[in-house]
Amino acid sequence: MNPKKIVRTLLILVVLVSNISCDQISKSIIRQKIGFNEHIGFLNNYVTMTRVENTGAMLSAGSSLSQPLKLLLLILLPIVVLALLLIYVLTKKNLSSLFVLAICFIIGGGVGNIYDRFTYGSVTDFLHINFGIFQTGVFNMADVSIMTGILLACLEVYFKPKTFAGQPPSV
Repeated sequence: MNPKKIVRTLLILVVLVSNISCDQISKSIIRQKIGFNEHIGFLNNYVTMTRVENTGAMLSAGSSLSQPLKLLLLILLPIVVLALLLIYVLTKKNLSSLFVLAICFIIGGGVGNIYDRFTYGSVTDFLHINFGIFQTGVFNMADVSIMTGILLACLEVYFKPKTFAGQPPSV
C-alpha cells in the first residue's frame, strides 16, 4: 500500500475519532453532572448548559414518529449515508484537504448522534446560546461538528476555482 495513502487514511481516522470522542466525552460528563433541565449559565447567561434528551432530529423534528419510522429515518438511513460518505472520502484521491476535513467532521458528528440514538434511545443535547434576536436550539458537540463540516464544505465550494465547459480555471 502507498505510504501517502496510509498517512491520508490514518489522518482521516484521527479526525473521525477525535470528533466522536469529543462528542461522547462531553455528553458523558453532562449525563453525570447535570440533571434534566437544570440550567447553568455562562457569559451573563448568553450561553447556558442544560440537559435535554432529544428523541427526534434537529430541534426535535420527528420525535413524534412511530418507532419503526424513527429507526428507519433517524438511524438506518443516516448510517447508510454516513457509510457512503466514508467510502467516498476514502476512495476519491482528488479531493482537497479542506473538503476531506469537512466530510470527516460531518461523519464524526453524525456517528456521535447515531450512537446516542442507538444506545440511549435519544440524543443528549446541552448547549444553548441566546443573544436576544439570535438564539439557537439546544445542541451538542456532534451538532457543532456537523455544522463545522457544512461550513468548511461551503467555503471549499465558494473559493474553489471555477471551470466552464471543460476549460481550465483562469489564473
